[in-house]
Amino acid sequence: MNLNLTSTIQMPDHRLRRDVVALCEKVGKPVLKLLSKDYRENGLQHWCDEYGSAALVNIAVFNELQHTITGWPGGKPGADDSNRPERALPFPKRVIVFSPHPDDDVISMGGTIRRLIQQGNDVHIAYETSGNIAVGDEDLTRYMHFLNGFNMLFSDSRDLTIIKKYNEIKEYLGAKHADTPDTRDILTLKGLIRRGEARTACAYNGIGKDHIHFLDLPFYESGRIEKLPVGKADVDIVRQLITNIKPHQIYVAADLADPHGTHRKCTDVVLAAVDEERQAAASWLNDCRIWMYRGAWAEWDVADIEMCVPMSPEELLEKRNAILRHQSQMESAPFMGDDSRLFWQRAEDRNRGTAQRYDALGLACYEAMEAFVEFRFTTAPSFF
Repeated sequence: MNLNLTSTIQMPDHRLRRDVVALCEKVGKPVLKLLSKDYRENGLQHWCDEYGSAALVNIAVFNELQHTITGWPGGKPGADDSNRPERALPFPKRVIVFSPHPDDDVISMGGTIRRLIQQGNDVHIAYETSGNIAVGDEDLTRYMHFLNGFNMLFSDSRDLTIIKKYNEIKEYLGAKHADTPDTRDILTLKGLIRRGEARTACAYNGIGKDHIHFLDLPFYESGRIEKLPVGKADVDIVRQLITNIKPHQIYVAADLADPHGTHRKCTDVVLAAVDEERQAAASWLNDCRIWMYRGAWAEWDVADIEMCVPMSPEELLEKRNAILRHQSQMESAPFMGDDSRLFWQRAEDRNRGTAQRYDALGLACYEAMEAFVEFRFTTAPSFF
């Protein structure tokens, strides 16, 4: 079992696009306005020689970029898909979005999720970890106060079990130091908070509870920033889910800049589970694609993007509204990193930035865009 498949991620070999995009940014021109002089003076004359003229190079790259843009991330039925990033058929598609924490789905691809659902695809969200260490003590205390008050108001017996547990946790939190680990009860309650927020965000996006999967991968449950090693138990959980659903699309986090490494481990688990299915010659994989997204920490380079889903101003606001359902991850979230922006602000800045780069290259001007790169295994399974 290979548990380090993220190390095999390779960017697409878009050498022409990469050179031309860099040239556009250097000379401050959109693709279709580049001149032979621009290519010649910047050491790229060989592309003009290969294609016959600067104009033909420009058109080739413009078309390549244009074909990455789609309003149908699950494929458009009845349409010619020869120049679309996703297949028209099968339709509707079964989709699994793997979210390392219970908010990465909406932060990273909330607009695409809504589009997939609105267009009739069968979308499942799989939250890989509980995210419990990212809930602040103040958030937990607020929920505990509510629960205790609810118990006092409506429980005829004044449930002593709840009162006892409430006092026990309250006392522990009051004496807690910065480096004091949470108890298992506290971690469970913090995980419950994040589950509730995830369900609320999913409901806002039109995802039913039978399509929400909390995997609670064991490697995460150390109770500390440092996680346990990823193992077979983690992979088995994910493999059972994908074999039950047999998706046509899998979305995974490739935001490997995540400072605590959880995204990398979560994606390694998914890829290892898929790889085991490849080794077993599972037929459903013949019609499945894996799309990688990025989120709060980084974005794909335009030269690498293979599918880009545009959003209108209203759709971007809907994405923000879904992110805001994760209330514990707003101002008081423990692990915001060095970036002072809130997660919804990071997401909007990133998505607007991608749209602005496409606009500067001479493509259609959208409010925002979410970008994806397809994951391809670099080696064939042993049965080939």
